[in-house]
Amino acid sequence: MAIPAAEIALVDGRPIVVTSNEAFRRAGLNEAAALSMLIDELATRLAMFPGHERDSIEFPIALGDVIDRRYFQATLTRSAEDEPDSFVLMLVDHTAQHHTERSLRREMTIDSLTGLPNRQGFGDLIELMMETGHAHAVLVVDLNRFGRLNACMGSLVADELLITVARRLKGALRSRDSIGRIGGNEFGVLMMIDGGEDEAHVLAERIERALAAPFRLTDFEVNVEGSIGIAFGADQDGDAEELIRHAQFAVKQTKTAGNTQVYHPQAFTLARAQFAMETALRHAIEREELHLAYQPICDLSTGKVVSFEALARWRDADGRDHFPSDFIPVAEESGLIVPLGRWAIDRALSQLTEWDRRAGGHCGIRMSVNVSAIQLQRDVIPDVIEQALARTALTGDRLTLELTESAIVGDPDRVTGIMEALKALGTMVAMDDFGTGYSSLAYLQRLPIDVLKIDRSFVSGMLADRDKIAIVRAILGLAQALGMKTTAEGIETVELGQTLAALGCTYGQGYVYARPLDPDAAWAMIAAQA
Repeated sequence: MAIPAAEIALVDGRPIVVTSNEAFRRAGLNEAAALSMLIDELATRLAMFPGHERDSIEFPIALGDVIDRRYFQATLTRSAEDEPDSFVLMLVDHTAQHHTERSLRREMTIDSLTGLPNRQGFGDLIELMMETGHAHAVLVVDLNRFGRLNACMGSLVADELLITVARRLKGALRSRDSIGRIGGNEFGVLMMIDGGEDEAHVLAERIERALAAPFRLTDFEVNVEGSIGIAFGADQDGDAEELIRHAQFAVKQTKTAGNTQVYHPQAFTLARAQFAMETALRHAIEREELHLAYQPICDLSTGKVVSFEALARWRDADGRDHFPSDFIPVAEESGLIVPLGRWAIDRALSQLTEWDRRAGGHCGIRMSVNVSAIQLQRDVIPDVIEQALARTALTGDRLTLELTESAIVGDPDRVTGIMEALKALGTMVAMDDFGTGYSSLAYLQRLPIDVLKIDRSFVSGMLADRDKIAIVRAILGLAQALGMKTTAEGIETVELGQTLAALGCTYGQGYVYARPLDPDAAWAMIAAQA
């Protein structure tokens, strides 16, 4: 027989090898150590035979020490019905197959670049930790600006950096901690918690210190910063992959907050709600379920309405109203602000055309539309405005574009070019929420801004606050010196409007004049002063 085989007998309840074939001896199974392990395994397996219907059983068995271990598939069969204590053992050698499978499994779970466990291998480590029931945490380290470095210096330098970072991170860990590369520029750390959760924060600080020193590569010296997110295993009912995702979610919060963040289920629930809102908002834009409300802007010297600010409003299919403070940030983060902004411009100008039609000519009103900083970055605003004006046959002087202070000062050189293109179309440009950002006087002097809108935080309660009055006076003086007009937001009393007019403010906007109105109510205001 080509495969190892032996005759086994039970003597006083203990199995012994009565005889074996040459293949059995060539396999070294009759040597003392291997034979002892085989007998112990057979003693356990033979206990399955009494009263069992089957006359044979199959089972895997490993024999030998760690280095020379061999793996077999064993078949143990009763010799004959009249010999209940006599058995035949046959062994099929699966050692080569076992080593091949182990090598393939290792290749599947090891990152070829760093030699660390990859995401699957790291997940396996977490699963093993979960089985022990020991408190643990996962830290995800994301290398900031890695994509830029890869693009500027090439993949070879980027790979060298990843290898060096992996070594440095490994050196910052305790002996019982594990590390893996779970993404292109992400590393995962699995730590066992012996005391409290503050241990994870201590480890995060140690990792930050490890990354602080410059990385000296073959041809470059590179500074690397990492964003770290933490998720605690004790709080998780899910699997290893879910724990990794939670730590990655905390990394995103870290990039916003500027310091290491811990995953909290409430934050994840909020993120899911925002994602659901994003989906609903996308459908609402496609189905044109949004509408505009129009808030009047009055000339403080005459009290006449000279303009309306178009404000986006959203009532979903279930009749629920969503506040702009909720859905506008979602639109900006998701990129939906671009189609939303284009729709608002088109709709506002179309409404102005309708009012002109009702008036039988120029209705004497301009339209103000807000342009998000994100839309300013991602869209070609001058082209959008030019096309919208052409579609509605309106001139540019009927439109005022309101840009936030952060949008203007964020990239002044680029914004200057955009503003000049808008001015060439005849449109006016207003700086919205002035005073809440970090405007430079040099930028204000250089940019072609027509109107400064004084933020409501300075206007509201101004009459009872000397500091607010001083700030408003300063803004009005600055605007006058630069040849700009001013609009005060948040006027809620007649007295406040009169005071601002006396101080030299040009326009006013607030509930004392009207809340945002539907198109018909806005037209009624226009018609009443004709």
